[in-house]
Amino acid sequence: MPSTPKERPKSKRNSYSKNSSLNSILEPPQSLFPSKGEFLRLITVLAIASAVALSCNYFLTFFTSTSKPFCDSNLDPIDSFSDSCEPCPSNGECYEGNLECIYGYRRHGKLCIEDRDIDETAKKLSESVEAGLCEAYAQVLCYGTGTVWVRENDIWNDLDRHNLMQNVGSDHTTYVYMKRRAMETIAKLLETRTNLHGLQEFKCPDALAEHYKPLTCRFRELVSKHSLIIMSICAGLIGCAVLFLKVRQRMYISARAEELYNQVCEMLEENALRSKNVDGEGESWVVASWLRDHLLLPRERKDPQLWKKVEELVQDDSRVDRYPKLVKGESKVVWEWQVEGSLSSSGRRKKGEGIELKSNESINTNINQSSRTLKTEPKALIF
Repeated sequence: MPSTPKERPKSKRNSYSKNSSLNSILEPPQSLFPSKGEFLRLITVLAIASAVALSCNYFLTFFTSTSKPFCDSNLDPIDSFSDSCEPCPSNGECYEGNLECIYGYRRHGKLCIEDRDIDETAKKLSESVEAGLCEAYAQVLCYGTGTVWVRENDIWNDLDRHNLMQNVGSDHTTYVYMKRRAMETIAKLLETRTNLHGLQEFKCPDALAEHYKPLTCRFRELVSKHSLIIMSICAGLIGCAVLFLKVRQRMYISARAEELYNQVCEMLEENALRSKNVDGEGESWVVASWLRDHLLLPRERKDPQLWKKVEELVQDDSRVDRYPKLVKGESKVVWEWQVEGSLSSSGRRKKGEGIELKSNESINTNINQSSRTLKTEPKALIF
């Protein structure tokens, strides 16, 4: 039998070279994928392209939609929602595909919006009429004079004389429309009724008229409404004021009486010492009324409580004797300082608190003159 040749085993080197060549074929080259910078530029280009595409789509849709005609106003509402035409907007009239806004409105795209100038003028006219009617009604509520209900024809005629209507010009349509708009606003704000003649009348509401009342009227109503509370408060304030004045007057009288009492004691003591040192020629007593007129101010003499308080202090002082004496034929109450066995009143007060030297000399002069006159008269005591 012929012998079959034996296959030689493949070497490891050949298998390794085959595997490496196979991997190089399967793996893509590195230049196939973009770098990081190229990837960012790619994203930017895609974003710009998307924005341009969306913008073109929006403008195309907008111009395509506006090119549609408007459905006629006299069509059935179901037929107006057709794809072949746009529904006619409110406050507009559509005919043969064209849109015309009614007077007082202007076109804005597919809509009819109010004319701002006309609306503002009508609003000012209504506010002016409202103010006039409410002020007149406020006069009725406060003083009983004025007008309550005003007819619609009178208001309509008053609008013709308003300054705002003079700026409208010669356009009669605008003139009438503006007045109609003002009357519609007035009818919403004010109260309305129909009189016996079938005419409509307007009146300012009571709550709104309260804001147009004068300040004097509001104050008077406030006082009349809360009169009991106000009277109670006023009575309390007056009572507190009177009590405060009485307490203050009593404190003043008490302090002033003590001051006068100290002056009286000093004068009586000095007069008694002086009369003892002149060999009995002077008198040791002093008429109380003379001391009062000498020490008190003219305005203080009108208040008898002040000197009465001084007399009470003198009466409680054991160093001073009080007794009646006949002076120039009249009975007078005299005060006399007890020299023997009494303590000096000047030692417990400051030296400068006494009366002035000029005042002492004048009162002593009067006392000496009276004592010389009394030497010839009997010294009888009158009780």
